[in-house]
Order: sequence, then C-alpha cells, then structure tokens
Amino acid sequence: MSHVTTHILDAALGKPARDVPVRLEAAVDPGRSSWKTVAEGRTNSDGRVPDLGPEQLSAGYYRVVFDTGSYFEASGQKGFYPEVSIVFDLAEEDQHYHVPLLLSPFAYSTYRGS
Repeated sequence: MSHVTTHILDAALGKPARDVPVRLEAAVDPGRSSWKTVAEGRTNSDGRVPDLGPEQLSAGYYRVVFDTGSYFEASGQKGFYPEVSIVFDLAEEDQHYHVPLLLSPFAYSTYRGS
C-alpha cells in the first residue's frame, strides 16, 4: 500500500468524487517555497486513490493537490475552488497517512484519516 492515500467525497451530491486528478508533492526546501511531484493519479469509482506514491517516504512536508476545477466542470457544477492543496507534515515514517477531502462547490474540509 502507498504511504499516502486519499479519497474525496462530494458532499453536495452525496457520493464519491470520481476521476479527479490528484498529485502528491514533496517540499524541496524547509520554507516550502518549491515542490517536486512524487506521484500522480486519479480517483477511482469509489473516490479513492489507493496507490498514490511509493510504499515508503522520508519524513518531511508533503502536499496533496486536487484538481477540483476539472471535477466540477465534468460533473456540471459551478465550483469556487479550482484547486485544493492540503499540506501536511509526514513526521512518523512508520505510520500510514490518509488525507481525505470532503468537497462541495463552495467549501471543503479535511482531517487525518486512518
């Protein structure tokens, strides 16, 4: 399993957000002024990306970037956020990190999942 996984639930429609482009990036410097792509994927029919990146990552700052604009366009919704970026601290290399996104056209939230 990937060290980092994610899923998206479209709260406005009450169903998983499928076929959303997702990118995992690592901070290149401590100030997080530049990033490098680690992996890319798309959500499946259950709104999940179970294979986002390698099985093991080094400690550091990472971010998951969701292309919500293309999702809203494809689903016929007018969204306010064309992209959602969630930055997190992968501090424990032996722990799995699940970064879910609860999405609607005018709001989003996240939490550390399991």
